[in-house]
Amino acid sequence: MSGPDETGAEADVRPGDAHAAAMADPGAEGVAPAPPLSAVVEALLLVADEPLSPVVLAQVAERPTHEVEQVLRELALAYEAGGRGFTLNEVAGGWRLYTREDCAAYVERFVLDGQSARLTQAALETLAVIAYRQPVTRARVSAVRGVNVDGVVRTLVARGLVVEAGTDADSTATLYRTTSLLLERLGLRSLEELPSLAPFLPDLGELDVDSPSS
Repeated sequence: MSGPDETGAEADVRPGDAHAAAMADPGAEGVAPAPPLSAVVEALLLVADEPLSPVVLAQVAERPTHEVEQVLRELALAYEAGGRGFTLNEVAGGWRLYTREDCAAYVERFVLDGQSARLTQAALETLAVIAYRQPVTRARVSAVRGVNVDGVVRTLVARGLVVEAGTDADSTATLYRTTSLLLERLGLRSLEELPSLAPFLPDLGELDVDSPSS
């Protein structure tokens, strides 16, 4: 499609020009402007529970990797300079938000508040699956229990009963295992002293896990 320009000559319009113009002009064709790349990166980092690589962030944001890397560095510097309550650190090949070290005492006070409360049935069941199948991913624990266990696992980690134990070789998902605190609470010397309940749990190889990233 073409039309006369200001000089009266025919102007060529490429297929992608209309969309590009709409993104540049918030009012064009009712298309909302895309958020800044920094906002997209921040949103993704906030919902992630493990380090995100620049490549993954670039794929989701549909932007060049080098632009994402620059934004990550700029955000890290801005958080540090602004004295925010969190920092952006590069770890394990990715980037992740962490609370500031000098705020640790306050965070610990908040997280540990009410730790004397009894664990819920859901937490006990999740803890049992992890104890017998460790190291195991959240997705596989969810497959055994039939429900999402993300929140429950976070509670168990906060109480010091479960910790991260590396990543799964196939899915790269975070693995979890129980801690010595669990043995202390149960009065056991080792996991071998746990009742023999493992045979009653389904074999993990037979489970259909749809969320390898969890």
